[in-house]
Amino acid sequence: MKEKTGNRYSITSILNHWVIGGIFLAMMIFGFYLAYADIPRADKGALMFWHKSIGATFIVLALWRLGWRLSQGFPKDVAVMPKWQGVSARIMHWLLYIGLLIMPASGIVMNLFGGRDLNIFNIFAIPGLERNEVVSSGASFLHHNAPYAIMAIITLHVAAAFKHHFIDKDDTLKRMLKADNI
Repeated sequence: MKEKTGNRYSITSILNHWVIGGIFLAMMIFGFYLAYADIPRADKGALMFWHKSIGATFIVLALWRLGWRLSQGFPKDVAVMPKWQGVSARIMHWLLYIGLLIMPASGIVMNLFGGRDLNIFNIFAIPGLERNEVVSSGASFLHHNAPYAIMAIITLHVAAAFKHHFIDKDDTLKRMLKADNI
């Protein structure tokens, strides 16, 4: 049964949410650490290797998650709410999905169009492309600035979940904690 026919999330959707969301948040924090911590140059290279390897691998998870959501649709709302809240929730969810794709994609594009190979866990490398400063700089701008907007959206997402749970006292948050089919 597709999720859009009921008002609960499946175990697959719940795992997608928490595992992929957790990895994404950890990578965002890792990225902020790389950007702002005083890391010796020799150590920063090793940390960047891990950030790039995980990020390049993460795009596969992001595409899986988006494909799953597109195939399943969203379940019906569990609470009666004003139309603006329902529309806002959908917009926020889609912005989060876009963020899941923008961050790894912009990092990959920045790296490859910067003329650098993308070494993934020392298993294989994607060869760098001919250096294109316009494309690399645009991707760099996106990769280094989008996290602030994404963190704001995540904060609103969490705040809305807590509002539904503690103020509205509905099952919006609970349905992301327990699946219908377990």
